[in-house]
Amino acid sequence: MKKFLSNYKSTIILLAAIIVGAIVGIVFQEKAAVLSPFGDLFLNLLLVIIVPLIFLTITTSISKMKQPKRLGKIMITIVGVFLFTSIIAVLVGFVSTYFVKLVEPEDGEQIRSSLEASVESEAEETEDLTILDRTVKLLTVNDFQKLLSKDNIVALLVFSIMFGLAVNMAGEKGKPVADFLESANAVIMNIVKIIMYYAPIGLGCYFASLVGTFGASIAVGYAKTFIYYTIIAIAFYFIFYTLYAFIAGGKKGIKSFWKNALPSTVTALATCSSAASIPVNVECAKKMGVPDDIAETTIPLGTSFHKDGSIIGSVFKIMFLVCLFGTNITTAGGILSVLGVALLANLLITAVPIGGGTISEMLIITMMGYPVAALPILTIIATIIDPPATMLNVVGDTVSSMMVTRVVDGKDWLEKSENKEPQKV
Repeated sequence: MKKFLSNYKSTIILLAAIIVGAIVGIVFQEKAAVLSPFGDLFLNLLLVIIVPLIFLTITTSISKMKQPKRLGKIMITIVGVFLFTSIIAVLVGFVSTYFVKLVEPEDGEQIRSSLEASVESEAEETEDLTILDRTVKLLTVNDFQKLLSKDNIVALLVFSIMFGLAVNMAGEKGKPVADFLESANAVIMNIVKIIMYYAPIGLGCYFASLVGTFGASIAVGYAKTFIYYTIIAIAFYFIFYTLYAFIAGGKKGIKSFWKNALPSTVTALATCSSAASIPVNVECAKKMGVPDDIAETTIPLGTSFHKDGSIIGSVFKIMFLVCLFGTNITTAGGILSVLGVALLANLLITAVPIGGGTISEMLIITMMGYPVAALPILTIIATIIDPPATMLNVVGDTVSSMMVTRVVDGKDWLEKSENKEPQKV
């Protein structure tokens, strides 16, 4: 119980602050707007840290990449399995939210008009641009200082990737720069932790002002989002992971998977961290018969690049804003935008509890054309769905390692593993 409370302390405190904020907003209504500056303070702190956080996280990750020990076949298979399961996850997320209004658009008319002011001014500036011009403007800037702005997140991502690759290519000469980046990244992560200490007050006050000014309907939308996401997550967990286990090893695969999946499931729920679940998850995969080299590669890579729960969560975040702002996504382009942004945002979610999705949430807002003032709305959604999302992220990597083994070692991989000596973990 102590360990549970310790791991969930941040989530419990945040949820309690949000609930208190909602109650304050409902009771005091418009008077709760006096708390708005405290919510704005939290928003400003998040926005200030966005640029260095993105740059250091991406460049550090890429600069440390080393040649994997796996054969090319294993790596190609991992990419293929991750891509396949990610597409399934994003489609499930979209289908499950397309016909459900997470929040009624008419209930948020005032908040939409206030938040969309900045979007309209940007739209006026770019409405005459061609698709190619918009793409260039999205991916690049014409002055270095413009990279240091939250308004050019995608361009910053492109530059960060290029910088990380350049450091990696420099080899030993680039090592001092890589060490500096890693050190700076550790400092930035601690700054994020410091900011998140204020999160309960900031989000509580933000939510109190939001509910007090615009009504309790948004609070109802959050509750509906949490309940609905949890139902979808549980259904996905049992239905699709059973199907994936069957694809990997038939009936024996299903039996092996469910016999050994509980430890990683419980660890994910107890820690809300994919990174913290890696050791247990690797052990579970090996007990399922996955070879050491595949388990020890697929699961760590999956922690960064494969997150079923986060993909579905990104769709929920996008669709929440779509409902709130009354955005039309009925066209093929609109649907593809939702699917594409959700998949891309998934790559930017870090494997830590609470605050790990800030970069991806900023990307969603930027690419979908919503005002940055909507960032706390997505932060609240990320907080309330974090446990079930982490569960899917972690267990999804386990079953993916089984499918990778099926492709690499053949359909009789389970029989081969049963005939081997038990692997030491």
